[in-house]
Amino acid sequence: MYKPTIGLEIHSELKTKTKMFCGCANDPEERHANVNICPVCTGHPGCLPTINKEAVRKVIKLGMALGSEIPTISKFDRKNYFYPDLPKAYQISQYDQPLVAGGVLKGVRLERVHLEEDTARIAHSSQLTDYPKDAKPASLIDYNRSSMPLMELVTKPDITSGEQAVAFAKELQLILRYLGISDADMEKGQMRVEANISVSKTDELGTKVEVKNLNSFRAVSDSIDFEIKRQIELLERGEKVVQSTRGWDEKKKETVLQRLKEQAHDYRYFPEPDLPAIDLAHFDMESIKDEIIELPQQKRERLVSEYGLGEEQANILAESIETAEWFERAVSEARAIQSDMQSSSVYNYFISDLRGMMKEAGIGLDALKVTPFHFARVIAFVAQGKLNSRLAKDVLKEMFDTGADPDEIMNAKGLNEDISTEMLQGVIKETIEENPKAIEDYKKGQQNALQFLVGKVMGKMKGRANPEELKGLFEELLK
Repeated sequence: MYKPTIGLEIHSELKTKTKMFCGCANDPEERHANVNICPVCTGHPGCLPTINKEAVRKVIKLGMALGSEIPTISKFDRKNYFYPDLPKAYQISQYDQPLVAGGVLKGVRLERVHLEEDTARIAHSSQLTDYPKDAKPASLIDYNRSSMPLMELVTKPDITSGEQAVAFAKELQLILRYLGISDADMEKGQMRVEANISVSKTDELGTKVEVKNLNSFRAVSDSIDFEIKRQIELLERGEKVVQSTRGWDEKKKETVLQRLKEQAHDYRYFPEPDLPAIDLAHFDMESIKDEIIELPQQKRERLVSEYGLGEEQANILAESIETAEWFERAVSEARAIQSDMQSSSVYNYFISDLRGMMKEAGIGLDALKVTPFHFARVIAFVAQGKLNSRLAKDVLKEMFDTGADPDEIMNAKGLNEDISTEMLQGVIKETIEENPKAIEDYKKGQQNALQFLVGKVMGKMKGRANPEELKGLFEELLK
């Protein structure tokens, strides 16, 4: 029986105003090539880098959130290799003295978290839709991304499956977003995953293969599962696994060889001569610690204990700070109107109805016209019997489209009129007179006839009555 062993290296672009070693704008949304550049980030000879303090603070903050060790001294190193997207022919990174060491996330131990500069972006002409068809093939380089602050987190080889790797990466993504460290949008390249995979029948690790630049959670899961299977099949045939770097072919759903794996000595690491070592004693660690808010797992646990939600419901809400905060404000507003309001009622209308409309319209909470207060009033109306579920959905839809106050909508539809028992009895008597056949069937013991009569009254009342109350009144009048 083969045992898979997996370690992850996860890169995330940090949210800072400027790049890692110069004053150029750090703007991943910039679509015009080569505008946020200067002699420093394009590697002109003689230009000296300076360290982005905010980037250092953000990595320290992540380390604190993950229970890691923050050393007293850290330094930058040169990682030497040639590639067209690396204008200096070396990358300023960290080797033996990273900013963060150790820590744990979702049961996976961390090796380190360090800072480095990102590379430029290469676009091949064959991938560009607007590249002239009669022009010679070319590779174009955009240096806007060059020297953006890039955090790299390296795990211990504690992961055993693609599913576990995805769960780890998703939790890290959430934490990065919660703490404002990175947007970590994989589709935009702001978070990239690399997996080191080996298989062995013993406790001794097998030959490691690295799968690079995985830009979706599906790619992470599929590539790891494929590579485990590929390596096992090689060993079963008596062949050897070669230490190498591979990529993921999304169309073929398989890993493909890119190059034989480099060792650390191939990069000729040495201390960056143009940057001093960082004395972290100069950072106010207490102020950084104070910036660490409630993390996703803490939020899930509190949502379960405080609101009585299930684990899956808490997971859905904790997927974003904004979603959880909106829900909590709505519950608070609803309970202010009706103290015994059930959180589950608010959750169901919020997730099933309101979020369904948001998804269909393609908008987020920032563009939502419905306020938590107005939303809470609709839920309270349902609990008070002023609206049934169907009418509540109609009112919510109009609120979603117009942003109107629910009371205004109900007044316009004539739904705010108080319904007395006498009024209901009058409508019931009228319905009895109009449906003698149904009355006869009911007296013969056919319960479906009663449901039919209740439906008739609900229609007359435009859905404003309580079906259970109507059922009781019918039974009383038909004794």
